[in-house]
Amino acid sequence: MEVEPPIAGPLTEKVEVPAALPPVAPPVAAGRNKLPNPLSAAGRGVGEAGEMVWLFATVAKDAVLRPRGYWGDVRDQMYSILRLCWAPMVISTFAFGFGAPGLQALNFFSLFGVPERLGSFFIMASVREFAPWINAMVVAGVVGTAITADLGARRIREELDALEVLGVDPVRTLVLPRVIALFFMTGLLDIVALLFGCLGGFVAAVGVGGATPSAFVGNFFENATVTDLWASVAKTALFGLIVGVVCCYKGLRAQGGPAGVGRAVNQAVVASFAGIWIFNYVFTSILLGLNPSMQVFK
Repeated sequence: MEVEPPIAGPLTEKVEVPAALPPVAPPVAAGRNKLPNPLSAAGRGVGEAGEMVWLFATVAKDAVLRPRGYWGDVRDQMYSILRLCWAPMVISTFAFGFGAPGLQALNFFSLFGVPERLGSFFIMASVREFAPWINAMVVAGVVGTAITADLGARRIREELDALEVLGVDPVRTLVLPRVIALFFMTGLLDIVALLFGCLGGFVAAVGVGGATPSAFVGNFFENATVTDLWASVAKTALFGLIVGVVCCYKGLRAQGGPAGVGRAVNQAVVASFAGIWIFNYVFTSILLGLNPSMQVFK
């Protein structure tokens, strides 16, 4: 219908008013159809990475400036890590050394009639990559999750707040011994991983491929260098440092009750794996760039 405006004038026009207004849509719950913002997620990740670096700096400073009073806890944590990890470490490294680089590479070398050359291949496959990687995965999956769950449970029960009220530093009391123990024990467990990983390759080459044991061992030590061995142990020890800092940080920041502790454990494992993969790429690239002779297959 047509209505006349209330005030007439030379500039007034007729306005058409619709007969019926369209129905109003019901209000939508806030955030239901909101798309996730990748930039905000990336910003949170960068912020958490910075806080992890700050936690590591705090732990390193406390360990250097006040190197007393926590070595008993470090000893207990090292024993706990050894007790929990040695069996999964032995089984995983032997099975992986026998299956992935063992049987698969054996098929390739058998085409040329040199199965004993598998010994030289295990320097690149097991010593440099697979043994440290499996070692870090086992430690993160077994010990890292236990650390995150323990600290997260203490956080939601407000035990950490009680310690702070009493003047006790939770970082020095709970975080520092765990990080140091993971640093040392992960490096020492790499020796076990190297031994049983190469043993799996030996069984594959000699037991399945029919290689001569002395030829396999000779090819292995012909290509092995001191740099390979110490770099493998050092890299794996730094893997343990990454696992310790990440898992302790996630445990200290847990919130939301028991479900929040479960989320913190999942996030700690994923973040540890990502940090290990990134650091492994950087470390190995620098190592091979500084030692080009290590890339020669003898």
